[in-house]
Parts: sequence; structure tokens; C-alpha cells
Amino acid sequence: MDSRLSISFFGKRANSPLVLASGIMGVSYSGMLKAVENGCGIITTKSMTLEPRKGHDGPVVAEFKGGFINSMGISNPSIEESLREITDFKKHSDAPIIASVFAIDTNEFVNLIKFVNDSEADAVELNLSCPNVADEFGRPLAVSGEKVSEIIYAVKKTSKLPVIAKLSPNAYNVPEIAKRAELAGADALTLVNTLGPGMLIDINARKPVLLNKFGGVSGYALKPIALKIVYQTAKVVNIPIIGTGGIIAGDDAIEFRLAGASYLGIGTAVYYHGMGVFTDINERLLRYMDEQKIDSFNDIETIA
Repeated sequence: MDSRLSISFFGKRANSPLVLASGIMGVSYSGMLKAVENGCGIITTKSMTLEPRKGHDGPVVAEFKGGFINSMGISNPSIEESLREITDFKKHSDAPIIASVFAIDTNEFVNLIKFVNDSEADAVELNLSCPNVADEFGRPLAVSGEKVSEIIYAVKKTSKLPVIAKLSPNAYNVPEIAKRAELAGADALTLVNTLGPGMLIDINARKPVLLNKFGGVSGYALKPIALKIVYQTAKVVNIPIIGTGGIIAGDDAIEFRLAGASYLGIGTAVYYHGMGVFTDINERLLRYMDEQKIDSFNDIETIA
């Protein structure tokens, strides 16, 4: 990997600013390792819960002209089982890995953190914003600045690892909520989770495409919204931002960097282009740096 893309992640060295977004490769260490072998710098696991979750019955994913819609339902084998995959991953790679966790209240998040503290994860991401489980748990926690502050403050008192807050594009005042997350102790932000929930209908079957009816929207359709949120938030916080939402190709990644993202989350692009998309985006970043006579990724300045 070209050293010009090398970047620090809470004291760890990553070979690229590209971050595998949560949920894309599940919690299997082999899938996460494959992403690193193809040029991904930092890994995020699928969100983990205290107890196993089957998730929603299929179909749970569908493509449309603007991207994807999914209602996976946070399926995972429980945090204890999932953390074993991080242990296996670390036997084969020293790439930084973020343990993503999902809970419905403050106490549950704190209990999850106790497990993560004893793992080989390098940071923990609080999934405060999943839109496709609203049928079970109501509106995402991330639409409430007060709730976000409460959870992060409590988690920071327990966590031995850097804490990343994953926020929702559904809130009308994301920069304000992000600032409250920072003040509560968040070490970084992931902006943003999927939008929605949204819906697709099969006109021939005359029923929703997803069995669960509704799901989170990702991909091209999300990019302008995510980009605006990253840009606005970067102006009011002093902590790193993992910018994600519609980064499909190298130019998209450059836009997010110019908007103020410190790291670049890749999700739906893997569905479109396979694991090779990490190499493709890295190569485009390097060409851009050559064109602009920029020495390193860190030297790409954000726009005013």
C-alpha cells in the first residue's frame, strides 16, 4: 500500500483511510480480512447485541435505481460469539477494527461495552441510529440530542476504548446532535447511517418488495444528504468524522474528504463492485493527489 494513504486511527496505523462500514461483511473474520487484503484500512463489524438476533425474514435487501434498501434487523449471533471473530481477525491482521454495538437504552449499551473492553477491538461504535428496527424499538435514539448525550456520557465512564457515535440522517439538526455527542465525550462520529425507513413495491405481485415492508436507504440516493451533514458537522466539532453514505467510487470519496471527513466509510459500493472497490478508490485517491500535487491524504484540505 502506498504510504501516502497511511493514516493514524487512535494511535494505530491504518494503511488507508477507507473504512468497511458496519453490516457489509457481517461478523465473519474471513470476510473482514478479505476487505483488508483488498485495500481497506479499517474494519467495522456488523452491529452486535447482548443476545442473538435472527433479524427479519427475507427478502431483506433490494436494489433500486438510486441505491439499496435493506431491513436486515441487526441479525447477529450475540456479542460474545461475535467478539471471537475479532480475535480470529487479529491473528491474521493488525488493521484497526471497530466493534459496532446496538442497544435500546443506556444500561444495555453500558453492558455491551463491558464485553468490548475485554476484546481485541481498537474502538467501539455505538449504533444509535438503525432505521430498520423501528417496528420493534421505535424511533432511533440518534434523533434525540438528550438521549445521545446520556448514552455517550454513561458509556465513556465504562469504556476503555475510543467511542464513536453513529448518527442518523433522519434528524433535522444532526450537527447540533453531533456537537452534543462531542461534549458528552465521543471520540469520533460516523456520519451517517442509512436513511428512512423507505419502501419499494412490486407492482406485479402487488405487495412490498421487502417482507418487512420498510428498510433503510443507502447508496447513490443517500450521498448528497450525507455529504451535506458531514460538511456542516465538520464546521462545529473537533473530533474525527467517518464519512459514509453513497461513496461508490473514488470521486465520491474525494468529495467526502473535501467536506471534512477524516475517514471514508465504504458500504453499498461493495455490493456494486465487489471487494476490488477498495483498490479502485485507493488508486483514484492517489491519482487525485498526484494531479493536485498533494503529498499525503492528510494534506487534502477541506473546503471553506
